[in-house]
Amino acid sequence: MDLTVMIPELLSALPLTLAIMFVALIAGFVLALIATTFRIRRILVISQLADLYVSYARSVPVVLQLFVAFYGLPVFVALFGMKDFVSPTLASMVGLSLYHGGYLSEVIRPAYLAVERGQHDAADSLGYSFWQKLTRIAGPQALHIALPGYGNAVIYMIHNVALVMYIGAADIMATAHLVMERDYNQYQFSTYLVLGVLYSLLCLISWLIVRVFERRFARYTSKTAPSKIKLTASI
Repeated sequence: MDLTVMIPELLSALPLTLAIMFVALIAGFVLALIATTFRIRRILVISQLADLYVSYARSVPVVLQLFVAFYGLPVFVALFGMKDFVSPTLASMVGLSLYHGGYLSEVIRPAYLAVERGQHDAADSLGYSFWQKLTRIAGPQALHIALPGYGNAVIYMIHNVALVMYIGAADIMATAHLVMERDYNQYQFSTYLVLGVLYSLLCLISWLIVRVFERRFARYTSKTAPSKIKLTASI
């Protein structure tokens, strides 16, 4: 098979694949922050619901979560008298967002708890609110700790995007199968090899971006943070 023909066909599905991935990464990050906040603050009932959500996201296979989103969203919107407008692309974004949020919560929460207790006590003694402590003291340090785990979560997301073909989303993997079927499955090895290169490049780019942020946030370590708090206290 002529690669100059196959590669452009596969790349034509790349924008949709990236759109699904970026929406899931952003929405999942927001869900992870919300779930982590409730799990740390231990608000009655709400914290238990957050624990249940994280347990669901981590325990149920990703492909099954996609099926739940694809078949469950129409039932959910019907409860509000709305018509079924759920597409495979929308279901993919919702399913992967829920998965990523639950998985990422288990990265952020230990990172937050890994910040030295003295940092929290110093922030409390200065009269910081929870959100001030989160954004000025504990948050930057926790972010530095969580970045390696977050990098792994992004790579897992790239891998799991390939599963959206099972609910009908026209991503790269689905397009590759259409190309192979059109050619009577004669070029499976070359097609999957090209797919492997594309996914490897996406993972490499993501890893490099995370590495840049790791170096940038390296100054927010437990060794340097106390001096900052003491400086604020003296001011």
